[in-house]
Amino acid sequence: MSQEIGLLDGSIRSFVKRSGRITEAQRRAIKLLGPKYIIPFSEELLILEELFPQNRPIILEIGFGSGQATWRIAQERPEFNYLGIEVYASGVGRLIMDLELHAIENVRILQQDAIAVLRHMIAPRSLGGIHVFYPDPWPKKRHHKRRLMQYPIVFLMAQKLMPGGYLYCVTDIEEYASFAKASLDACSLLENQYEDFAPFQPWRPETRFENLAKEAGNQHFELFYRKN
Repeated sequence: MSQEIGLLDGSIRSFVKRSGRITEAQRRAIKLLGPKYIIPFSEELLILEELFPQNRPIILEIGFGSGQATWRIAQERPEFNYLGIEVYASGVGRLIMDLELHAIENVRILQQDAIAVLRHMIAPRSLGGIHVFYPDPWPKKRHHKRRLMQYPIVFLMAQKLMPGGYLYCVTDIEEYASFAKASLDACSLLENQYEDFAPFQPWRPETRFENLAKEAGNQHFELFYRKN
C-alpha cells in the first residue's frame, strides 16, 4: 500500500530523469515554438476544449518518446485532438519540429510526470482515449514499484476516461504484458475488447524501433480496453 501511495503522491516516480542528448535544433524548437505547443504544468484542471483550435475528443499519450507515432496518428486521424506527455526534452523538441514541419495543429504537449498530470490537470470522464506505447518495463523486481501499468495508476487512468473511452497499451516484453493485463483485468471500470491480447490496430503507425524489433523476431503484445 505504501508503494501505491508513493506513486500517486509523487514520492515514487515511474521514470528516472536522465540528462539525455538534445540537439541544437531541438533546443531551438522548444525555445521558439514551445509557447505554441507546450502547456505549462499546474495543479489546476485543464479546460481541454480551450487548448485546440477545434473542439474534438481528446486522446492522451503517455511517454511519446521521439513522437514519431504521435504526429503520424494525429495527421491520419484529425477527428481527434492529442495531448502528449514526455519528460525528456529531446523527445519534446523532436515532436515540435515534426508538428511544425507537417503543419499539424491537433497536438499539445506536457513535459511533466504523467501521474502528476493525471492527478491534477485531467478531469474525470474527460478523455476519449489513452495511449501507452512501449512503457519502461522496469524489469528488476525492486523497480516494479515504478511501473506505469500497475493497478493504482490504471484505475486513475480509467477514472479520466469518458464512458466508451479506450485504453490502448503496447509492449514487446511478455512479462510486462502479463503484468499490465492483470492490472487492467482487475479494474472494474474497464472491459477487454478481445478475449485475450488484442490484434494490431491498423490505425497505429509502426515506428522504426518497432519494425527493427519485429525483424529481429521480437513479439509484440497489445491490450485494448474500453470504459464501461
